[in-house]
Amino acid sequence: MAGTGRGPEEKLLSFQAFQSRCPPGARYGARDSWQRDFRRLRGITYLDHAGATLFAESLLKGFMDDLRENIYGNPHSQNISSKLTYDTIEHVRYRILQHFNTTAEDYTVIFTSGSTAALKLVAETFPWIPEGTKEPSSRFCYLTDSHTSVVGMRGITAVMNVLSVPVQPKDMLLLEKNKEPAKEQNCTTPHLFCYPAQSNFSGTKYPLSWIRKIQASELCPVRIPGKWFVLLDAAAFVSTSPLDLTVHTADFVAISFYKIFGFPTGLGALLVNNEIAPFLRKIYFGGGTAAAYLAGEDFYSPGQSIAERFEDGTVSFLDIIALKHGFDALERLTGGMENIKQHTFALAHYTYTVLSTLKYTNGAPVVHIYSDTDFSNPDVQGPIINFNVLDENGDIIGYSQVDKMASLYNIHVRTGCFCNTGACQQHLGISNEDIKRNLQAGHVCGDNIDIIDGRPTGSVRISFGYMSTFEDAQNFLKFIIATQLSKADIEFPSQPTPTKTVTESAESPIQNDQASCHNADVLSLKTIISDTGPWNNSSAMLKTTRWQPPETELERTRAAVFEWAVPVHSSSNKSFIVTNICLYPIKSCSAFEVTQWPVGNQGLLYDRNWMLVNQNGVCITQKQEPRLCLIHPSIDLKQKIMVIKAEGLPPADPYFAANFMSDIECVFQMQILTPGMDPITVPLEENLEKETQICQSKVCAHRVQTYDCGERIADWFSEFLGRQCHLIRQSSDFKGNATQKHVKGQAPSATISLSLVNEAQYLLINTTSILYLKEQIIARLEEPLETEQLIQRFRANIVINTVEPFEEEEWAEISIGALHFQVVGPCNRCQIICIDQQSGERNKEFLQSLSNVRGRKTHFGIYLMNQSSCSSSSNLLSVGSPVFPILKESTKIQCPPSNEEKASG
Repeated sequence: MAGTGRGPEEKLLSFQAFQSRCPPGARYGARDSWQRDFRRLRGITYLDHAGATLFAESLLKGFMDDLRENIYGNPHSQNISSKLTYDTIEHVRYRILQHFNTTAEDYTVIFTSGSTAALKLVAETFPWIPEGTKEPSSRFCYLTDSHTSVVGMRGITAVMNVLSVPVQPKDMLLLEKNKEPAKEQNCTTPHLFCYPAQSNFSGTKYPLSWIRKIQASELCPVRIPGKWFVLLDAAAFVSTSPLDLTVHTADFVAISFYKIFGFPTGLGALLVNNEIAPFLRKIYFGGGTAAAYLAGEDFYSPGQSIAERFEDGTVSFLDIIALKHGFDALERLTGGMENIKQHTFALAHYTYTVLSTLKYTNGAPVVHIYSDTDFSNPDVQGPIINFNVLDENGDIIGYSQVDKMASLYNIHVRTGCFCNTGACQQHLGISNEDIKRNLQAGHVCGDNIDIIDGRPTGSVRISFGYMSTFEDAQNFLKFIIATQLSKADIEFPSQPTPTKTVTESAESPIQNDQASCHNADVLSLKTIISDTGPWNNSSAMLKTTRWQPPETELERTRAAVFEWAVPVHSSSNKSFIVTNICLYPIKSCSAFEVTQWPVGNQGLLYDRNWMLVNQNGVCITQKQEPRLCLIHPSIDLKQKIMVIKAEGLPPADPYFAANFMSDIECVFQMQILTPGMDPITVPLEENLEKETQICQSKVCAHRVQTYDCGERIADWFSEFLGRQCHLIRQSSDFKGNATQKHVKGQAPSATISLSLVNEAQYLLINTTSILYLKEQIIARLEEPLETEQLIQRFRANIVINTVEPFEEEEWAEISIGALHFQVVGPCNRCQIICIDQQSGERNKEFLQSLSNVRGRKTHFGIYLMNQSSCSSSSNLLSVGSPVFPILKESTKIQCPPSNEEKASG
């Protein structure tokens, strides 16, 4: 743990500093017992609890034991097992009401599929009075800092001819401050105001006292006669805070249980005040909701209880039973919601305090935090911190870049606008016109387009849960500190005085992903702490230099280019050569390098025709299994086979041995004791017999049809990786292949068929660009690095030589021999480049260096699509072929039209 007195950053990140800064109402409560319940978190810093918290293993064990010991039938039947289910569900209803300090006399629990369904149910059944009637019409008001599911209610009210009114938080606060006494009125027109108890964007807790004031017409969102009812969106709030419905008697409360327990998902509830329940109007009736009805006549009598009337069909009874074990685990592990509130706020307060003090050497802040509070009071602020990272010039670093860098440290954050456009607009200063322009520019909710015209489209959010620890906060802060400035960029003070500075020692080791982020020895002071806290530090001088390649290596590169150069007719008036050609028969496995290779209608013949999937049919890549790079497929065109070899021993995994090894042949049980794996072959001719298992899968959100290569192949891969998996191959007769894509610049009818690649048929990189990047990495690693090793990390199909680095990004089209290609756009790199393709070892320095070199972006290489007229198997791509580029009119690179992060796989 940090805090040994070696530097101001270690003091700031020490547990002692954390304890000393805990405000009133906050208390750290991590318990040793959590290590058993959350063993799967080892090495992972999970900070997206506002998105979905994590379930305790004891919850799952208790639930599974319950299912093994009891028989639960459909609760609508009358047999013994069904009666057990019905009684258990009713017990869970009481447990829910008890959790919110109320009883069945005051509230009814209506189970839904989540808080979204609960909100929708209110919109559909509220006793609205529409416009155009003799009576005054109803209003639906909602706070603009609300989840999409709240704002979406206005679609239902619009169909009912009811006006919706968005209300700004500042207007509500101003109304509360300047409230007028309620006036006597006879109007009983029902109006509904919905607001979140806690903003899922910033963690701001809006006053629960609004409930009573609005109901009493002391605080009216709009000045209009009638009776006000309150719908409280409590999904984010109740995950870490207690809610007392005896004190705060909202008319409706919407919750999602996975926000509280982590399991089960797809289950929520609407808590309805029994006084308003009789006035709700329900049109549809489903199974279990009718006391009686006629099929041939319009006659229907609803069920007796409120829950029976509104729970259409058979409720998710096994998930409801799991809630009982969720409450048990929560109480056992934490002691109650008040303890969770104090614990999570302590972590949020500390993290906020440190983040807000981090400064660059020029005094600029490292982050911009979007908050309405100063994190001093857990009654007004939840354990959510929303921010954007800035560079030393004050420019925002895109959230997708921060997310990508965080993944190198095994830190899980949330990015975007978090299904809360209103709060996003409010805090980031995004106008309505900006939203519309961003949509026209291709940005949609949930994608990775984080900067448009120099302005952010979203931000980064971290959030804490009851199982979060001080180490989680510490790891996150270390990540923010460690990723801002390279060691070459900054001079560090030898002692905490305001005048004397020295250069940082070059002996500081660099962590790779195998090391723990807890190691204080590798934490470099990349940012300087401001004097707002008790730890002062001097400013350091920022130095930047432009890289120049070593003269000898640059001259060798130029000589090689000029040796092969031939006259060309292109706007760039340059020619270059192909130096390497690689295909990757099995997606994410090792490259198969060739000197000459046929070109098919999907790219290089057999390139990424196969991929490995887990037991759920989901593609496995090096992101999850770095050892895939040790699997070497090669294609023998004459014998029409693919030969697969593997390096190294299968993993010694006791769980795998106990759960899988008994199911495979004895020969593999013997092989696990011997070095390496015997090669295995796969025929190139497709096996589409009747018994072949055809399956649907997805690659980068595109649907593909594949077939399984069989159990023999599956056993071989499963043994080597230590996990159950199958090798599948793309089916060539799948006519409806959803991976066919429109190419920019071509007519809509022109489509290009893809194999199992992520984005385009080919990926091209430039050796000169590699050399440029190499020097930056060597300077940071302070150890030699082979150029060929670096080229392998970028997993390109075509490698070329040019004169200048990144010259390829200026091209619109290129010709290689008789083949003509269109440039689709740059490849946005992910953490796969951090994996040594010869050993499978990770080192996050590679992506960080690329980010620094490319100005906080991670573009490297360009995607190519083969023109349809040339996509014939008779064409060959050869090493040594001249490359003729054509410059595009604008040198600005446009990203490929996809929401997914692109990696070559």
